[in-house]
Parts: sequence; structure tokens; C-alpha cells
Amino acid sequence: MKALLSSVKTRIGLGVLLLFAVIAVIGPWIAPHDPSAMSPDILQPPSARHLLGTTQSGQDVFSQLLVGTRGVLVVGFLSAVIATVLSCVVGITSGYLGGLADETLSATGNIFLVLPGLPLIIIIASLLPESGNLVVAAVIGLTGWAWGARVLRAQTLSLRRRDYVTAARAIGEPTWRVIVVEILPNLSAVIISSFVGTVINAVLSVITLSFIGVVDLSEWNWGTILFWAQSNQALAQNAWWWFVPAGLCIALLGTALALVNFGIDELVNPRLRIPHATVSRRRRRRLPAPARRRTYMRVGFTAVLPDTAVPQPADVPASAPPRPSAADFTPLSSPAAVKELT
Repeated sequence: MKALLSSVKTRIGLGVLLLFAVIAVIGPWIAPHDPSAMSPDILQPPSARHLLGTTQSGQDVFSQLLVGTRGVLVVGFLSAVIATVLSCVVGITSGYLGGLADETLSATGNIFLVLPGLPLIIIIASLLPESGNLVVAAVIGLTGWAWGARVLRAQTLSLRRRDYVTAARAIGEPTWRVIVVEILPNLSAVIISSFVGTVINAVLSVITLSFIGVVDLSEWNWGTILFWAQSNQALAQNAWWWFVPAGLCIALLGTALALVNFGIDELVNPRLRIPHATVSRRRRRRLPAPARRRTYMRVGFTAVLPDTAVPQPADVPASAPPRPSAADFTPLSSPAAVKELT
């Protein structure tokens, strides 16, 4: 955890996520108005009374944004928990056991990978009698586990051949203990990365479902705000305050989750880690002027020196000694050479 927090990207991303989490918890209590209450202030721009303006029905946009944050985060993280648990169970079990269990679970995962995710969610959500936040989170989680299971299966296939796993099996450790104690801790970074990616996908899915009107519109989230703004032609009425704040919140939340994922990738992949001290040394260290030569990139991304950097015969300095000729050597077969050697 300390190594993860050492990344600047991770700290920035977690800071933004913490801000949204605080808003999700206290947002309904600090909202200045009821998000569904109508008023005579129709399409008012941002002011002291309405910080982000009002809608065509006089509803306060700032209150809708605060209340809607909870719905987005609840659906995003709850569906990510469901999908991550399913992917761990299916992926690790499939990779460790092998055989018929591996073939069956892999075939099931491939079916979910082939099916288009968002249309499948739309069909299932539209068929359900109730489509609240918890139902939508369950639908997204049950349809979004296949990719994480595929990644975990591949990692488990590699880990089960390690010496410590073989030793645990040789001394008679039960299967569940080998998986939980020996394999699962080594997959923690991959699981966290898969969890963050699932949160991003779930947030975009619930906002899309709300924007097209598939889910219950009585529960506020950022997609619901965009739905009513689009339905009432906010762009045509130049009511930018109706849809811009929700769009900025979506972009900011997605950026924060992406920064956290980048930090996890740097932790998992050592090739992406460049310590700050090393970078500083490289910046401070400069080659002498004669040694700095321009390089060119050619096909294959191989850096080569220009042709002018290769010494040519004409570039040999005049002070260099002349090359010896054949007349400067005395044949060994001559009497003088034989007498000198003897």
C-alpha cells in the first residue's frame, strides 16, 4: 500500500475519489433545495440563490448534482464488487483446477465476452419490473465479470507452476488453502486493477442507461440530469448550466479512476516505474559538446547516427601517419633478411 501511495498519479486520483465519496455521503443533507421541487425560477443562470442555475421546471441543478453523486458511486462500486468476486471465483478456480472445470468455466466466460455488454444490460434492465440503483448494479455486475476472469485465469496458470505452490501441494495442503494463502495474495494488484476498471465501466453504463431513459428516472444521478436536459432541449435554449456541470463531474470521476489505475499499472509492471532520483540524475548529467550528436529515427524505431558521423577516408586528419607500402617490407627469402634473423 505504501508503494502504491508513493505514486503522484495515485494520490491525485484517490484525493478526487475521496472528495466524491464525501459528497455522496453528505450530499443529500447539504443540498440547498429539494432536487425534484419545482419553483417559479425557470431556466435561471447561476446565481447566489441557485449556484448552478435552474431547469425548465425551476429545479435546482446544484441540488440534483449533489444528490445524484450517491447514485453514481453506489452503482459503480457495488457492481464492481459483484463483478470482481465472480471474476476471482471463476478465473482462479478455472486456472488452478484445469481439466473439465477449466473448459466449462472458460466457455462460459467466452460467451459473456462475445455478447455485447451495454445492449445486454439494456435488454435485461428493461425487462425487469423494478430498475432501481441496486437492481442496475446487480445487472451490471453479473454481466461484467468475464474479462477480469480471463485475466486472472492466465495469471493463475502461471502461478500454479511456482515452487512454493508445488511445495504446498506436496505437503498435502487442501486446495482452498493453496488458492487463498499461496495464489490469491500474489494476484492482489491484478484484482485491484480489474476492480478499478470495472468501476469505470459501471459508472459509464449507469449514466448511459439513465441518459436513454431505461432505468427509473425518479432516482437522481448524473445521467438523469443529462436525460432531462436533452429532453427539454437545454442546448437549443442555451442553458449550458443544465448539462455542463454533470458532464464535468463525469469526466473528473473517470480521470480520477484512470489515474489510480495508472498507478497500479506502474506498481505491477516494473518497466513503467522510473524513480524520480534517476530521472533527476539523467537530467543533470549532460554529455560534452563534441559527444552530443543528432540522431534520427528510422523504420523499426531504432535510433541511428547520421551518415556524417561515420568517419570517411577523406576525414582522416593530415597529421595521421601514412599507411606502409609493399616497398617498406623486406622479403624473408632475401639473404639480408636471413642473415639478420640468424
